[in-house]
Amino acid sequence: MTTQQLISEIKRKKSFLCVGLDVDLDKIPEFLLKEEDPIFAFNKAIIDATHQYAVAYKPNIAFYEAYGLKGWKSLEKTISYLNKNYPEIFTIADAKRGDIGNTSSRYAKAFFEDLGFDSITVAPYMGKDSVEPFLDFKDKYTILLALTSNEGAFDFQTKNVGQQELYKEVLETSKAWGNSENLMYVVGATKAEYLADIRKIVPNSFLLVPGVGAQGGNLQDVCKYGMSKNIGLLINSSRGIIYASNKNDFADAAAEVAMKMQTEMKTILDGIH
Repeated sequence: MTTQQLISEIKRKKSFLCVGLDVDLDKIPEFLLKEEDPIFAFNKAIIDATHQYAVAYKPNIAFYEAYGLKGWKSLEKTISYLNKNYPEIFTIADAKRGDIGNTSSRYAKAFFEDLGFDSITVAPYMGKDSVEPFLDFKDKYTILLALTSNEGAFDFQTKNVGQQELYKEVLETSKAWGNSENLMYVVGATKAEYLADIRKIVPNSFLLVPGVGAQGGNLQDVCKYGMSKNIGLLINSSRGIIYASNKNDFADAAAEVAMKMQTEMKTILDGIH
């Protein structure tokens, strides 16, 4: 998928919602546990119920790895289902990979070629040669962790390095890497006040913004400070949507929450165009 196709889909749906598929078997409706593949059955129902309100889906890979081979099979079925039935949807492997070059190239091959994801989240700590192998793939995107929404973000990310904070150094440095036009960045919604500074460094890049809803981030603030001329935002909601209900109506409940978020996004988009 190209960036322009993603922008077109955002404009068509009047939405920049990303649904996080962080599936925990302890939290899904009990009746699904009787299914041959409960994780895929849950994901399929959520996707079918919410796809008209979302432009992206983001499976968090840890939630699949935790179940061993069965979990990987569920992940493979989920991404295949999305690519076959909703090819216009942008897919994100939330894997937070990043290692020496030849290892990173294998990670990239696994998620981009074998599984068929459009993008992957990557940790920047090991620098240029750990990230560039992901950037080599045409029409695939590397979403670099820049400023995260967790409590420990302040341990390193906001510490000064020379004249500026480390997360700004990451943003500045990454722009010089090969194929940096394929970079997007993770910026937590709970750090909305930082978005204005981030936009000075990467004015046009897409930002993946987790933390709206369950973690306390505010959509209006994120849009106020973080929206670019091409929208440039993917707002992720995981628990708030997929666990809106743990009863038989779980998919309908998820659709209702997704629709409310999409309606709010439409209002914001209508207000600026």
